[in-house]
Amino acid sequence: MKYITSGFLGCMRFQVVGVALLVSGLAGCHSAPSQPAAAASPQAAATPVPLAASAPDVVSISPAQYTAAGIEMGGFTRQNMTTNVVANGVIDVPPQNQASVSAVLGGYVQTVQVLPGQHVRKGQAIAVLRHPDYLKLQQEYLQSQARVRFLTQELARQRTLDAEDVGARRKLEQAQADYATEQATVHSLAGQLRLLGLDPARLSPTRLTPSVTLVSPIGGFVKAVNIKPGQYVDPQVVLAEIVDRSDLHLELKVFEKDIARVHKGQHVLFKVPASAVAQEFGAQVFLVGKAFSDDARTVSVHAHLDADNDALLPGQYVAAQIQTASHQQTTLPDEAVIQGEGYSYIFARQPAGSGAGYRFRRYKVKAGPVQNGDRAIEPLDVLPDTAQLVRQGAYFLEAELTKGQQAD
Repeated sequence: MKYITSGFLGCMRFQVVGVALLVSGLAGCHSAPSQPAAAASPQAAATPVPLAASAPDVVSISPAQYTAAGIEMGGFTRQNMTTNVVANGVIDVPPQNQASVSAVLGGYVQTVQVLPGQHVRKGQAIAVLRHPDYLKLQQEYLQSQARVRFLTQELARQRTLDAEDVGARRKLEQAQADYATEQATVHSLAGQLRLLGLDPARLSPTRLTPSVTLVSPIGGFVKAVNIKPGQYVDPQVVLAEIVDRSDLHLELKVFEKDIARVHKGQHVLFKVPASAVAQEFGAQVFLVGKAFSDDARTVSVHAHLDADNDALLPGQYVAAQIQTASHQQTTLPDEAVIQGEGYSYIFARQPAGSGAGYRFRRYKVKAGPVQNGDRAIEPLDVLPDTAQLVRQGAYFLEAELTKGQQAD
Protein backbone atom coordinates (compact mmCIF):
# COMPACT_ATOMS: atom_id res chain seq x y z
CA MET A 1 0.00 0.00 0.00
CA LYS A 2 2.94 2.25 0.71
CA TYR A 3 4.43 1.75 -2.79
CA ILE A 4 1.13 2.44 -4.55
CA THR A 5 0.70 5.79 -2.77
CA SER A 6 4.24 6.90 -3.65
CA GLY A 7 3.79 6.06 -7.36
CA PHE A 8 0.48 7.86 -7.51
CA LEU A 9 1.98 11.07 -6.06
CA GLY A 10 4.93 10.98 -8.58
CA CYS A 11 2.54 10.65 -11.49
CA MET A 12 0.46 13.60 -10.30
CA ARG A 13 3.63 15.79 -9.96
CA PHE A 14 4.65 14.99 -13.62
CA GLN A 15 1.22 15.95 -14.90
CA VAL A 16 1.26 19.29 -13.11
CA VAL A 17 4.68 20.18 -14.62
CA GLY A 18 3.53 19.20 -18.10
CA VAL A 19 0.42 21.38 -17.86
CA ALA A 20 2.54 24.36 -16.73
CA LEU A 21 4.91 23.99 -19.73
CA LEU A 22 2.00 23.71 -22.14
CA VAL A 23 0.35 26.89 -20.80
CA SER A 24 3.66 28.79 -21.08
CA GLY A 25 4.12 27.75 -24.72
CA LEU A 26 0.61 28.77 -25.68
CA ALA A 27 1.06 32.13 -24.03
CA GLY A 28 4.21 32.73 -26.09
CA CYS A 29 2.46 31.92 -29.36
CA HIS A 30 -0.54 34.17 -28.72
CA SER A 31 1.24 37.15 -27.13
CA ALA A 32 0.73 40.54 -28.87
CA PRO A 33 3.68 42.04 -30.92
CA SER A 34 5.90 44.46 -29.02
CA GLN A 35 5.32 48.18 -29.56
CA PRO A 36 8.17 50.34 -31.18
CA ALA A 37 10.28 52.52 -28.90
CA ALA A 38 9.11 56.01 -28.36
CA ALA A 39 10.71 58.65 -30.67
CA ALA A 40 13.55 60.68 -29.25
CA SER A 41 12.59 63.97 -27.75
CA PRO A 42 13.59 67.23 -29.55
CA GLN A 43 16.09 67.99 -26.81
CA ALA A 44 17.86 64.64 -27.36
CA ALA A 45 18.01 65.18 -31.16
CA ALA A 46 19.85 68.50 -30.76
CA THR A 47 22.72 66.89 -28.87
CA PRO A 48 25.87 66.73 -31.22
CA VAL A 49 27.05 63.23 -32.09
CA PRO A 50 30.72 62.51 -31.21
CA LEU A 51 32.91 62.61 -34.37
CA ALA A 52 35.75 60.36 -33.29
CA ALA A 53 33.98 57.09 -33.97
CA SER A 54 32.12 58.09 -37.20
CA ALA A 55 34.75 60.43 -38.76
CA PRO A 56 38.29 59.26 -38.01
CA ASP A 57 39.84 61.97 -40.24
CA VAL A 58 38.10 64.86 -38.45
CA VAL A 59 39.59 66.77 -35.53
CA SER A 60 38.04 69.54 -33.41
CA ILE A 61 40.00 72.17 -31.51
CA SER A 62 39.07 75.07 -29.29
CA PRO A 63 39.51 78.74 -30.22
CA ALA A 64 42.41 78.96 -27.76
CA GLN A 65 44.17 76.07 -29.49
CA TYR A 66 43.51 77.62 -32.89
CA THR A 67 45.21 80.84 -31.82
CA ALA A 68 48.12 79.17 -30.02
CA ALA A 69 48.91 76.92 -33.00
CA GLY A 70 49.12 79.93 -35.34
CA ILE A 71 46.86 78.29 -37.90
CA GLU A 72 46.57 80.17 -41.18
CA MET A 73 43.92 79.46 -43.78
CA GLY A 74 43.94 79.95 -47.51
CA GLY A 75 43.65 78.13 -50.81
CA PHE A 76 45.78 76.46 -53.44
CA THR A 77 48.19 78.49 -55.53
CA ARG A 78 49.25 77.69 -59.10
CA GLN A 79 52.81 78.18 -60.26
CA ASN A 80 55.39 76.77 -62.65
CA MET A 81 56.95 73.70 -61.07
CA THR A 82 59.95 72.00 -62.64
CA THR A 83 60.58 68.30 -63.07
CA ASN A 84 64.08 67.22 -62.16
CA VAL A 85 66.65 64.62 -63.15
CA VAL A 86 68.62 63.46 -60.13
CA ALA A 87 72.36 63.06 -60.73
CA ASN A 88 75.54 62.69 -58.71
CA GLY A 89 79.02 63.89 -59.54
CA VAL A 90 82.01 65.96 -58.47
CA ILE A 91 83.27 69.51 -58.64
CA ASP A 92 86.00 69.58 -61.27
CA VAL A 93 88.20 71.94 -63.29
CA PRO A 94 89.20 71.63 -66.97
CA PRO A 95 92.53 69.91 -67.72
CA GLN A 96 94.08 73.22 -68.77
CA ASN A 97 93.40 74.54 -65.27
CA GLN A 98 95.48 71.84 -63.61
CA ALA A 99 99.24 71.50 -63.66
CA SER A 100 101.83 69.07 -62.30
CA VAL A 101 105.34 70.34 -61.64
CA SER A 102 108.16 67.87 -62.38
CA ALA A 103 111.90 68.05 -62.97
CA VAL A 104 113.18 67.82 -66.56
CA LEU A 105 116.39 66.28 -65.24
CA GLY A 106 116.65 64.43 -61.94
CA GLY A 107 118.20 66.26 -59.04
CA TYR A 108 118.34 66.81 -55.29
CA VAL A 109 115.79 69.12 -53.64
CA GLN A 110 117.59 72.13 -52.24
CA THR A 111 114.58 74.18 -51.08
CA VAL A 112 110.78 73.95 -51.16
CA GLN A 113 109.13 77.36 -51.39
CA VAL A 114 105.38 76.64 -51.26
CA LEU A 115 102.86 74.96 -48.98
CA PRO A 116 99.57 73.16 -49.81
CA GLY A 117 96.71 75.63 -50.09
CA GLN A 118 99.01 78.55 -50.91
CA HIS A 119 98.14 80.78 -53.87
CA VAL A 120 100.90 81.08 -56.48
CA ARG A 121 101.32 83.22 -59.57
CA LYS A 122 102.33 81.94 -62.96
CA GLY A 123 106.12 81.74 -62.98
CA GLN A 124 106.48 81.78 -59.18
CA ALA A 125 109.21 79.53 -57.73
CA ILE A 126 108.03 76.17 -56.41
CA ALA A 127 111.36 74.46 -55.54
CA VAL A 128 115.10 74.58 -56.24
CA LEU A 129 117.04 71.47 -57.39
CA ARG A 130 120.80 70.85 -57.52
CA HIS A 131 122.84 68.31 -59.51
CA PRO A 132 126.25 68.11 -61.28
CA ASP A 133 124.49 67.21 -64.54
CA TYR A 134 123.19 70.78 -64.71
CA LEU A 135 126.79 72.05 -64.77
CA LYS A 136 127.74 69.49 -67.40
CA LEU A 137 124.90 70.56 -69.69
CA GLN A 138 125.98 74.21 -69.44
CA GLN A 139 129.56 73.22 -70.15
CA GLU A 140 128.56 71.29 -73.28
CA TYR A 141 126.56 74.23 -74.54
CA LEU A 142 129.46 76.68 -74.12
CA GLN A 143 131.90 74.24 -75.77
CA SER A 144 129.54 73.73 -78.71
CA GLN A 145 129.13 77.48 -79.05
CA ALA A 146 132.93 77.93 -79.18
CA ARG A 147 133.20 75.22 -81.83
CA VAL A 148 130.53 76.98 -83.92
CA ARG A 149 132.62 80.13 -83.87
CA PHE A 150 135.68 78.16 -85.04
CA LEU A 151 133.73 76.38 -87.78
CA THR A 152 132.30 79.73 -88.94
CA GLN A 153 135.84 80.97 -89.52
CA GLU A 154 136.92 77.72 -91.14
CA LEU A 155 133.96 77.81 -93.50
CA ALA A 156 134.86 81.37 -94.49
CA ARG A 157 138.48 80.32 -95.29
CA GLN A 158 137.37 77.39 -97.40
CA ARG A 159 135.01 79.58 -99.38
CA THR A 160 137.85 82.02 -100.07
CA LEU A 161 140.16 79.23 -101.22
CA ASP A 162 137.42 77.77 -103.39
CA ALA A 163 136.76 81.14 -104.96
CA GLU A 164 140.45 81.49 -105.84
CA ASP A 165 140.42 77.89 -107.12
CA VAL A 166 143.19 77.00 -104.69
CA GLY A 167 141.57 74.71 -102.14
CA ALA A 168 139.94 71.36 -102.71
CA ARG A 169 136.20 71.35 -103.21
CA ARG A 170 135.88 68.48 -100.73
CA LYS A 171 137.27 70.56 -97.85
CA LEU A 172 134.68 73.26 -98.44
CA GLU A 173 131.90 70.71 -98.34
CA GLN A 174 133.31 69.19 -95.16
CA ALA A 175 133.47 72.60 -93.50
CA GLN A 176 129.85 73.27 -94.43
CA ALA A 177 128.74 69.91 -92.96
CA ASP A 178 130.68 70.42 -89.72
CA TYR A 179 129.22 73.89 -89.30
CA ALA A 180 125.62 72.73 -89.81
CA THR A 181 126.08 69.81 -87.40
CA GLU A 182 127.49 71.99 -84.67
CA GLN A 183 124.75 74.58 -85.16
CA ALA A 184 122.18 71.85 -84.53
CA THR A 185 124.02 70.80 -81.39
CA VAL A 186 124.06 74.36 -80.08
CA HIS A 187 120.33 74.80 -80.65
CA SER A 188 119.56 71.45 -79.02
CA LEU A 189 121.60 72.23 -75.92
CA ALA A 190 120.07 75.70 -75.72
CA GLY A 191 116.59 74.16 -75.78
CA GLN A 192 117.49 71.77 -72.97
CA LEU A 193 118.77 74.66 -70.88
CA ARG A 194 115.52 76.57 -71.41
CA LEU A 195 113.54 73.51 -70.27
CA LEU A 196 115.58 73.63 -67.06
CA GLY A 197 114.72 77.29 -66.66
CA LEU A 198 118.19 78.57 -67.58
CA ASP A 199 118.73 81.37 -70.11
CA PRO A 200 121.50 80.36 -72.59
CA ALA A 201 122.17 84.00 -73.48
CA ARG A 202 123.22 84.72 -69.90
CA LEU A 203 125.71 81.87 -69.66
CA SER A 204 129.46 82.39 -69.76
CA PRO A 205 132.49 80.29 -68.73
CA THR A 206 132.53 82.16 -65.42
CA ARG A 207 128.77 82.09 -64.79
CA LEU A 208 127.73 78.45 -64.41
CA THR A 209 125.16 77.35 -61.81
CA PRO A 210 124.67 73.91 -60.23
CA SER A 211 120.99 74.55 -59.38
CA VAL A 212 117.75 75.18 -61.26
CA THR A 213 114.46 76.70 -60.11
CA LEU A 214 111.17 74.99 -60.86
CA VAL A 215 108.30 77.44 -61.38
CA SER A 216 104.52 77.16 -61.58
CA PRO A 217 103.24 76.97 -65.17
CA ILE A 218 99.84 78.46 -64.18
CA GLY A 219 98.41 80.69 -61.49
CA GLY A 220 96.28 79.04 -58.84
CA PHE A 221 96.37 77.20 -55.55
CA VAL A 222 98.85 74.54 -54.54
CA LYS A 223 96.90 71.30 -54.25
CA ALA A 224 99.77 69.08 -53.08
CA VAL A 225 103.50 69.19 -52.35
CA ASN A 226 105.21 65.80 -52.62
CA ILE A 227 108.87 66.62 -51.87
CA LYS A 228 111.13 67.71 -49.05
CA PRO A 229 114.68 69.14 -48.94
CA GLY A 230 117.46 66.64 -49.52
CA GLN A 231 115.23 64.24 -51.47
CA TYR A 232 116.37 63.01 -54.88
CA VAL A 233 113.64 63.25 -57.50
CA ASP A 234 113.45 61.58 -60.89
CA PRO A 235 111.93 63.31 -63.92
CA GLN A 236 108.72 61.24 -63.65
CA VAL A 237 108.07 62.29 -60.02
CA VAL A 238 105.37 64.96 -59.53
CA LEU A 239 106.82 67.49 -57.13
CA ALA A 240 103.71 69.67 -56.75
CA GLU A 241 100.19 70.07 -58.15
CA ILE A 242 98.57 73.41 -58.97
CA VAL A 243 94.85 74.01 -59.51
CA ASP A 244 93.30 77.13 -61.01
CA ARG A 245 89.79 77.65 -59.54
CA SER A 246 88.76 80.25 -62.11
CA ASP A 247 86.77 77.70 -64.13
CA LEU A 248 85.15 75.39 -61.57
CA HIS A 249 82.37 73.27 -63.03
CA LEU A 250 80.29 70.18 -62.27
CA GLU A 251 80.90 66.81 -63.84
CA LEU A 252 77.67 64.86 -63.33
CA LYS A 253 76.81 61.25 -64.14
CA VAL A 254 73.33 60.89 -65.66
CA PHE A 255 71.78 57.45 -66.11
CA GLU A 256 70.73 56.12 -69.48
CA LYS A 257 66.99 56.39 -68.75
CA ASP A 258 67.26 60.14 -68.03
CA ILE A 259 69.82 61.41 -70.54
CA ALA A 260 67.24 62.14 -73.28
CA ARG A 261 65.69 64.81 -71.00
CA VAL A 262 68.96 66.69 -70.42
CA HIS A 263 69.96 69.52 -72.78
CA LYS A 264 72.41 72.40 -72.94
CA GLY A 265 71.27 75.51 -71.07
CA GLN A 266 69.21 73.77 -68.36
CA HIS A 267 69.58 74.96 -64.77
CA VAL A 268 71.13 72.74 -62.10
CA LEU A 269 70.68 72.93 -58.33
CA PHE A 270 73.23 71.05 -56.24
CA LYS A 271 74.46 70.53 -52.69
CA VAL A 272 77.64 69.19 -51.14
CA PRO A 273 76.41 66.46 -48.74
CA ALA A 274 79.72 66.23 -46.86
CA SER A 275 79.85 69.98 -46.20
CA ALA A 276 78.67 71.46 -42.92
CA VAL A 277 77.09 74.29 -44.93
CA ALA A 278 73.64 73.14 -46.08
CA GLN A 279 73.62 75.65 -48.91
CA GLU A 280 72.19 75.08 -52.37
CA PHE A 281 74.22 76.27 -55.35
CA GLY A 282 73.34 76.81 -58.99
CA ALA A 283 74.95 75.86 -62.29
CA GLN A 284 74.17 75.81 -66.01
CA VAL A 285 74.58 72.82 -68.34
CA PHE A 286 77.07 73.61 -71.13
CA LEU A 287 78.06 70.17 -72.38
CA VAL A 288 76.24 66.82 -72.63
CA GLY A 289 78.37 63.77 -73.40
CA LYS A 290 77.77 61.69 -76.51
CA ALA A 291 78.90 58.28 -75.24
CA PHE A 292 78.16 55.99 -72.30
CA SER A 293 80.77 54.99 -69.77
CA ASP A 294 81.71 51.34 -70.02
CA ASP A 295 81.14 50.43 -66.37
CA ALA A 296 78.03 52.25 -65.10
CA ARG A 297 76.03 53.06 -68.26
CA THR A 298 76.03 56.77 -67.48
CA VAL A 299 76.72 59.87 -69.56
CA SER A 300 78.90 62.77 -68.38
CA VAL A 301 77.16 66.14 -68.17
CA HIS A 302 79.19 69.30 -67.49
CA ALA A 303 77.75 72.48 -65.97
CA HIS A 304 79.33 75.89 -65.26
CA LEU A 305 78.82 77.26 -61.75
CA ASP A 306 76.67 80.38 -61.48
CA ALA A 307 79.18 81.87 -59.02
CA ASP A 308 82.42 80.79 -57.40
CA ASN A 309 82.40 80.09 -53.69
CA ASP A 310 85.33 79.43 -51.36
CA ALA A 311 83.32 76.62 -49.76
CA LEU A 312 83.50 74.61 -53.01
CA LEU A 313 86.65 72.61 -53.64
CA PRO A 314 87.70 70.56 -56.67
CA GLY A 315 87.03 66.89 -56.09
CA GLN A 316 84.07 67.36 -53.73
CA TYR A 317 81.12 64.99 -54.16
CA VAL A 318 77.83 66.70 -55.07
CA ALA A 319 74.17 65.68 -55.26
CA ALA A 320 72.42 67.58 -58.05
CA GLN A 321 69.02 68.05 -59.65
CA ILE A 322 68.87 69.05 -63.32
CA GLN A 323 65.71 71.04 -63.97
CA THR A 324 64.45 69.65 -67.26
CA ALA A 325 60.90 71.08 -67.69
CA SER A 326 58.25 73.23 -66.01
CA HIS A 327 54.45 73.43 -66.07
CA GLN A 328 51.61 74.90 -64.02
CA GLN A 329 50.76 72.87 -60.92
CA THR A 330 48.60 73.26 -57.83
CA THR A 331 50.78 73.97 -54.79
CA LEU A 332 50.68 74.51 -51.04
CA PRO A 333 53.46 75.48 -48.63
CA ASP A 334 55.59 72.44 -47.85
CA GLU A 335 54.75 72.73 -44.13
CA ALA A 336 51.04 72.32 -44.98
CA VAL A 337 51.63 68.77 -46.27
CA ILE A 338 51.80 65.95 -43.69
CA GLN A 339 53.73 62.78 -44.49
CA GLY A 340 52.55 59.62 -42.79
CA GLU A 341 51.26 56.08 -43.16
CA GLY A 342 52.61 55.83 -46.69
CA TYR A 343 50.52 58.80 -47.90
CA SER A 344 50.51 62.59 -47.81
CA TYR A 345 47.72 64.63 -46.24
CA ILE A 346 46.40 68.18 -46.02
CA PHE A 347 43.71 69.69 -43.76
CA ALA A 348 40.61 71.66 -44.75
CA ARG A 349 38.20 73.47 -42.45
CA GLN A 350 34.75 71.99 -41.91
CA PRO A 351 31.53 73.55 -40.54
CA ALA A 352 31.81 73.68 -36.76
CA GLY A 353 28.23 72.48 -36.11
CA SER A 354 26.69 73.46 -32.81
CA GLY A 355 30.03 73.72 -31.02
CA ALA A 356 32.03 76.89 -30.41
CA GLY A 357 35.36 75.53 -31.67
CA TYR A 358 36.90 74.73 -35.05
CA ARG A 359 36.65 71.50 -36.97
CA PHE A 360 39.06 70.24 -39.65
CA ARG A 361 39.12 67.23 -41.94
CA ARG A 362 42.19 65.47 -43.27
CA TYR A 363 42.33 64.77 -47.04
CA LYS A 364 44.67 62.40 -48.85
CA VAL A 365 46.85 63.91 -51.60
CA LYS A 366 49.72 62.99 -53.89
CA ALA A 367 52.75 65.15 -53.06
CA GLY A 368 55.09 66.30 -55.81
CA PRO A 369 58.47 68.07 -55.81
CA VAL A 370 59.32 71.08 -53.64
CA GLN A 371 60.37 74.36 -55.18
CA ASN A 372 61.07 77.57 -53.27
CA GLY A 373 59.29 76.21 -50.19
CA ASP A 374 56.11 75.17 -52.07
CA ARG A 375 55.13 71.58 -52.84
CA ALA A 376 53.12 70.40 -55.83
CA ILE A 377 49.83 68.80 -54.76
CA GLU A 378 47.37 66.48 -56.49
CA PRO A 379 44.26 65.72 -54.37
CA LEU A 380 43.28 62.07 -54.16
CA ASP A 381 40.08 62.73 -52.17
CA VAL A 382 37.25 64.92 -53.42
CA LEU A 383 37.70 68.48 -52.15
CA PRO A 384 34.93 71.10 -52.25
CA ASP A 385 35.64 73.96 -54.65
CA THR A 386 35.31 76.47 -51.81
CA ALA A 387 37.45 74.51 -49.33
CA GLN A 388 39.46 76.58 -46.87
CA LEU A 389 42.85 74.88 -46.59
CA VAL A 390 45.30 74.97 -43.70
CA ARG A 391 48.49 76.62 -44.97
CA GLN A 392 50.19 76.77 -41.57
CA GLY A 393 49.66 74.67 -38.45
CA ALA A 394 48.95 71.34 -40.13
CA TYR A 395 51.38 69.46 -37.90
CA PHE A 396 49.52 70.64 -34.80
CA LEU A 397 46.24 69.34 -36.22
CA GLU A 398 47.88 66.03 -37.12
CA ALA A 399 49.16 65.68 -33.56
CA GLU A 400 45.70 66.41 -32.14
CA LEU A 401 44.08 63.94 -34.54
CA THR A 402 46.58 61.22 -33.69
CA LYS A 403 46.17 61.89 -29.97
CA GLY A 404 42.40 61.59 -30.27
CA GLN A 405 42.64 58.27 -32.16
CA GLN A 406 45.01 56.84 -29.53
CA ALA A 407 42.63 57.90 -26.76
CA ASP A 408 39.79 56.04 -28.50
